[in-house]
Amino acid sequence: MSAGLAIVRVLMAFVGALMLIGGLVAIVSGSPAAFGGLWLVATGGVLLIGVALERLRYRSEQADRVGARPGPGGGESLDSPMEPRFRRTDEFFEDPTSRRRMRVWLDPTTGERRYRAEG
Repeated sequence: MSAGLAIVRVLMAFVGALMLIGGLVAIVSGSPAAFGGLWLVATGGVLLIGVALERLRYRSEQADRVGARPGPGGGESLDSPMEPRFRRTDEFFEDPTSRRRMRVWLDPTTGERRYRAEG
């Protein structure tokens, strides 16, 4: 993960947590701002969920952990060979953003899937 992306994720999580806590305080206080507190709780919750679930599109967790650059279409890099445990499948799809044809690779023992752009 790039340093810029990491900073954005941390900032989003911080703002989401502040909104969630501030909204809960407004609701519990029973003040006229309680209705605004509901909005803060909902928005802060969405930010936190977004940070928790956000990932680069078709990359493996391993590529994210080591900070590997994404390949074409956001998938695995074309610079290194696919791990031997992965088998090429007949399944493919078109990435709607890059319009690249993405091939699905499967580890038959674990069911883990990886995606790689085809030339």
